[in-house]
Amino acid sequence: MSAQTPSGGPLLDGPADPEHDPRASYALEPGYVRALTDRLVATTGDTSPVESPLNGQPLAHVPQSSTADVEEALSRARRAHEKWAASPLEQRTEALLRLHDLVLDRQAEICDLIGLEGGKARKDAFMELAHVALTARYYARTARDHLQTRRVPGLFPGLTHVQVNRVPKGVVGIISPWNYPFTLALSDGLPALLAGNAVVIKPDAQTMLTALLGAELLEEAGFPRDLWQVVAGPGREIGPPLIAGADFLCFTGSTATGKVIASQCAERLIGCSLELGGKNPLLVLRDADIETATEGAARASFSNAGQLCVSSERLFVADQVYDRFVDRFVARTEAMTLGSSLDWSVDMGPLISQDQLDTVTAHVEDALAKGARVLTGGRARPDLGPYFFEPTVLEGVSPDMTCFGEETFGPVVSLYRFHDEADAVARANAGQYGLNAAIYSEDGRRAREIARQIRCGTVNVNEGFGATFGSLAAPMGGMRQSGMGRRQGAEGLLRYTDTQSVATQRGLRIGPSFGLSQEQYAKLMTTSLRVLNKIGRA
Repeated sequence: MSAQTPSGGPLLDGPADPEHDPRASYALEPGYVRALTDRLVATTGDTSPVESPLNGQPLAHVPQSSTADVEEALSRARRAHEKWAASPLEQRTEALLRLHDLVLDRQAEICDLIGLEGGKARKDAFMELAHVALTARYYARTARDHLQTRRVPGLFPGLTHVQVNRVPKGVVGIISPWNYPFTLALSDGLPALLAGNAVVIKPDAQTMLTALLGAELLEEAGFPRDLWQVVAGPGREIGPPLIAGADFLCFTGSTATGKVIASQCAERLIGCSLELGGKNPLLVLRDADIETATEGAARASFSNAGQLCVSSERLFVADQVYDRFVDRFVARTEAMTLGSSLDWSVDMGPLISQDQLDTVTAHVEDALAKGARVLTGGRARPDLGPYFFEPTVLEGVSPDMTCFGEETFGPVVSLYRFHDEADAVARANAGQYGLNAAIYSEDGRRAREIARQIRCGTVNVNEGFGATFGSLAAPMGGMRQSGMGRRQGAEGLLRYTDTQSVATQRGLRIGPSFGLSQEQYAKLMTTSLRVLNKIGRA
């Protein structure tokens, strides 16, 4: 008899033998999974299976939410927000600092779950939790600078007293992706909590457990449980009621879906921030250090198997160093270790799903059929696991090929030779996206001047993406079709607030007084305006 899943479907063909087939048993203890999924607002009785992309081993059956469940989650969050918004800022910052330490203390557990659920190499999983810790610490330490009431100049110096307050939006909806399921679930929500909001989050179905572990850690750090509500289900079903009840929406995902969400938010006149697709360029200038550039390019192209919004997919290399760069880059790529281990020995794990594998395969096959050349890689590796694809370097990619302009979101990168830096910048700016770019040069000043010409929200010099992504004081987001709004920095926090200006007028009313006529008052105001301009007052 074939083994069965809890829902009754076949688990594998042949005997259920965990010793020989990982699909015959669950990778996680049922009690551990239940403690996580109990946090969901989900009463339908339906579940969705989750398997590890490493080897197809079952992980969980995740309860699914209904529209009514989303509405209940929003109601709970709104009640929690009312109390939380009145809490002292110090209480919120202390919880963030406790979260910082908790994430570091529990890093082994977090890395294991990210690896099992997303297939990510451990070094990339660690960078997720490090980013959450950095985010928690940055906003905790800078909260007062960003959120305290500010005094600004008034109409009449000394007589008009003006304060600007930062008021929380209320309930923030977050729709988070599968590719960085820990940091993109938590790091967008932490500044929302700090500002006094509550959160209702819909993580991607493929990595729900990782997001739920984040919710558990938030409660352990001291955030009230009802302040962070989690719902589960298909985006087309529970996304609209989430947007219909939230006061602000944060989304990370595809440009096509982002446009739909922006339209739905516009109907309600609520704000949104959207980090969307990219076809990110990396430029290697003629004076680049080749070892630094090839190491950075390999990491920028193949971290998390290329499933990274800021991953490089287009490499433009100066003619003077092209051959040397290609030789070293291909050698580095071929030296990478692929595997399904949860330890530190693996450089790259699998893709997340069959759909993602199909997309990557289709892009490569299309390019080869139209004349592109594979310098290394180019094949699926079912011998390693169901969704493995080799890190692939292409040459001779032309505009008629799918991977020329469309985001692959996999371990595939195209090489292009350039003779003139102005031409390289123009080619880097071609297309619809503008998320991230990188420039390699030993002349930092010149590289920064070129960076200003590139239409991307973040540009890294002598690094692929980590310099901007890890610098929490710097805003991060896309230009053009790569999104709107910013995470990180002051903007990443203030997006979750409304400004409220409170002005107190003293001594002199705004209008004629002391028996002046309207005409005399206008002449007095004209003289005053000229004087204030002359003395340089804003």
